[in-house]
Amino acid sequence: MKKLVVGLVAGALLLAGCGSGGGSSAGSAPSSTPAAPSSSSAPKITASGKVQVLYAGSLANLMEQGIGPAFDSATGGDFEGVGAGSTALVSDIKGKVKQGDVFISASTDANTGLMGAANGSWEDWYATFATAPLVIGYNPNSKFANDIRTKPWQQVITEPGFKMGSTDPKLDPKGKLAASALKQAGIPASKVQVFPEEQLLGRLQAGQLDAGFFYTSEAADGKLATVQLGSDFKLKATYTATVLNNAPNASGGEGFLEYLFSPAGTTMMKQHGIQLQPITVTGDQTKVPSDLDTALGVK
Repeated sequence: MKKLVVGLVAGALLLAGCGSGGGSSAGSAPSSTPAAPSSSSAPKITASGKVQVLYAGSLANLMEQGIGPAFDSATGGDFEGVGAGSTALVSDIKGKVKQGDVFISASTDANTGLMGAANGSWEDWYATFATAPLVIGYNPNSKFANDIRTKPWQQVITEPGFKMGSTDPKLDPKGKLAASALKQAGIPASKVQVFPEEQLLGRLQAGQLDAGFFYTSEAADGKLATVQLGSDFKLKATYTATVLNNAPNASGGEGFLEYLFSPAGTTMMKQHGIQLQPITVTGDQTKVPSDLDTALGVK
């Protein structure tokens, strides 16, 4: 597989207010991706065989309707995606319930949970490429819609009959962030109904919920009406990606990340509401596959 001589153009991808929805990072200091040359000089990315991608459920539409099919068409690979809460995926990986070549998470905590001998040494490094603040998405047809638009959300979700959804904080970083928002606002967790991450958006759109906690990325992708939590709430997702150790198709996984961070891939991510930031690599950078050196800015 040829190296992809591209990176993310820093000026186009800078994200204001970058932060982390996860915990502390493990390993060596991050390295930033430099500006990329023209894509016209980039060699073709190739991949073969089934490429299994385990990804944060908030990226389902991007992966299944965007990146996955485009990757197959452009490279000859065979994308097979599984979306779920990042924490749940970590448990499935460690328990050998799910097998993957690539892991895309919404929290650095999920990555550190797979690093080191005590955690099975499932990964040695990860690339952070985007962040997304937590917001409240609501159904504009809800009888509470006007209240959500005009009153403090902390007040509205405690009104009788209001149905607020979130994900399980034990299985998904978004649920953990939502629990933090409720605690900060002094609202009992019982005011929120818990659902699997891959079901939450559909339930809101179907009218089964009045509102729910979402990332700005999935809210933009799903064209949700939203309200901000407020300046006192510094809660956001941190999207990361890595090729897992002992991956069944490691070369295919490398090809997938090459495509994800190529001009075509980054354009598609932005079209799906992903707010990109300059890539940083955390962990043992000597373990980053050489085919990804240029794409990830590792020298």
